[in-house]
Amino acid sequence: MVNLKLLYHFFITHFFKLFLFPFVSFLFFHNLWFHLQHNLVTLTIFSVVLAFGSAFYCVGRPKPVYLVDYSCHLPPPHLKATIPRIIDGINKVRESNPSWNELPEESSLDFLVKILERSGLGDETYVPEAITRVPPQQTMAAAREETEQVIFDAINNLLANTKVNSHAISA
Repeated sequence: MVNLKLLYHFFITHFFKLFLFPFVSFLFFHNLWFHLQHNLVTLTIFSVVLAFGSAFYCVGRPKPVYLVDYSCHLPPPHLKATIPRIIDGINKVRESNPSWNELPEESSLDFLVKILERSGLGDETYVPEAITRVPPQQTMAAAREETEQVIFDAINNLLANTKVNSHAISA
C-alpha cells in the first residue's frame, strides 16, 4: 500500500513530464518521417551518416577487459613495523640527526604514540625499506625501487597463480 501511494504521488507530481516527452517525440518523428518521404537527398544523407556513425561506434568501442584473478604484494618479513619498532626507529633518527633534538622529546613522542595507536596500524603493517634506514632515504631512486618491488612482485605472483604466460597477454 505504501508503494502504491509513492507511485501515485510520483505520477501526480510528474504527470506533465511523463506525457510531454512521448508526445513531443511522436510529433518530432512524425514530422521527420513526413520530411524524409518527400526529400530523397536528405534521406540518403541521413542514412549514410547513420551507417558511418554506427560503424565508427562499433570500431571505436574499447575491447572488454576480463578480471581473471588478482594478487597482492606481500613484502619480506624484515619490513614488518610494529609500533615499538617505529618508536625505536624514531629515537634512532633523533640520535643521528641533531635538528630533531630541538623538539620536546616526551610530548612529541607521546603524541606520536597516540597517533600510531589510533591509526589502526597493527603488528602486520609493512613499511618501505627506505624508511627503515637511519636516516630515512627519501629519494626518487628509493621510491622507484619500492614501486618496482611492489608492481613486479604482484604481477609475477598473479602470472604464476593463473599459469598465464606473459606473452599470451595482448596489448
